[in-house]
Amino acid sequence: MIGSGAASTKWARPNNRPLGTIRKNYRKYWNEEEECISPDVQRGMEQEKLARQLEYVYANAPFYRSKFDQVGLKPGSIRHVEDLSRLPFTTKAELRESQEQTPPFGDYLAAPKNDVSIVHRTSGSTGRFIFTVMTKNDLRQTNEIGARSCWSAGIRPHNIVVHCLNYQLWMGGYTDHSNLEAVGAAVIPYGVGSSKQLVRIIEEARATGISSTPSYPNVLEHVVRDELGIEPYDLGIKVGIFYGEPGLEDPNFRAHVEETWGMRASSAYGLADSMSNLAAVCDDVYELHFLGQGALIAQIIDPTTGDDLPIEEGNVGELVLTNIDREAQGLIRYRTRDMVQIRGTGPCKCGRTGFRFRISGRSDDMLIVKGINVFPSGVAEVLNKLVPDVTGEFQIVLDRPGPYEVLDIDVEFGRGLEQSELEGLRRRVEKTLRDELVFTARVRLVPPGTVPRTDMGKAPRIVKTYDD
Repeated sequence: MIGSGAASTKWARPNNRPLGTIRKNYRKYWNEEEECISPDVQRGMEQEKLARQLEYVYANAPFYRSKFDQVGLKPGSIRHVEDLSRLPFTTKAELRESQEQTPPFGDYLAAPKNDVSIVHRTSGSTGRFIFTVMTKNDLRQTNEIGARSCWSAGIRPHNIVVHCLNYQLWMGGYTDHSNLEAVGAAVIPYGVGSSKQLVRIIEEARATGISSTPSYPNVLEHVVRDELGIEPYDLGIKVGIFYGEPGLEDPNFRAHVEETWGMRASSAYGLADSMSNLAAVCDDVYELHFLGQGALIAQIIDPTTGDDLPIEEGNVGELVLTNIDREAQGLIRYRTRDMVQIRGTGPCKCGRTGFRFRISGRSDDMLIVKGINVFPSGVAEVLNKLVPDVTGEFQIVLDRPGPYEVLDIDVEFGRGLEQSELEGLRRRVEKTLRDELVFTARVRLVPPGTVPRTDMGKAPRIVKTYDD
């Protein structure tokens, strides 16, 4: 469970060195007024801002005017947050089609083109790329919400943070860099690639923080040992903020990162379409806190029926986001495809009042195996318990559309294992997956480093060998 995992005894911290901690001479919150807002005040603020946003997009974005007209509504018909369910969803496929038909930024652009200040682009991994653009006011708001996340995650003005995300048009590069700057940290704009040079720069610049995907430190730890001949914890990194993929919600994986590097490893969450960084863990509870008050309305839905679900502890649904103070490309009822489990509502121990959640997978990555819903993130969590016999890296190989009777999974075995040990390990991996996730896997063990990674250390978890 999140927040309950003490560091595993599998990895021992040499010399019992303490993990990185937050200096106590800084204020506790970035924006206490909004991070600790009461539910009643938040509801009133959201309704006022939502009314203005809906009037704005209806008047200025043909895409949304058409959506309102399709269901016979005007902006004034939506008086409360609950009324949003009367409006159609917005999907990424619709945004892609909008930009194809009304290039370059689509007919959901509500601000004049001359007001556009920055242009980002998605990776296009699930189809044609999409441009995401912001005005100066949009970027200021993004930095405000991003600063709340960075602060909650432990980034402070004294930190020198090496930022290791792709700067080539991706929101995680430049804009997340500017979020780090907003809290006063010194940022080293490194990007991705050339890992050997990176560890030298960390050492020479005496960096105390890192910003990357959760899997990247595992790539770097081997480079540190091979290139510098030292252990990663000797570099002096005290805090890390990690986004872009799941992983750190698993206590075993997080323990390995923290023990190896001697740092506090904090998870954050966001997405390019609505807000680059809208949630982060705090120092008290390892659960993502919603920090988008005043900028976003969050809802969850049943991914199959589309019905709204209450944000109540224990509920699981797809996260839906609505911008309520956006000039350029404000999105209404946007389906993120991220499945979340609500972990708590009301004030956290830290005092923040945003609901707490964990990402349990993606609705479009969910695989059905004999009626059981299987998410790659669940497979990752099980495999991380078997480290170091496996590396934790894997890939689900699909040769046809589902549903499935069995899943074929390539799993990397751990370094140093003998060939004679592999058959027993393969059976153990299959049994563990069956026992914990209640589905049948056909496991093929592959050597360490075999599963393809991106420059940021991220491994695509599902590969299709058939044409859609």
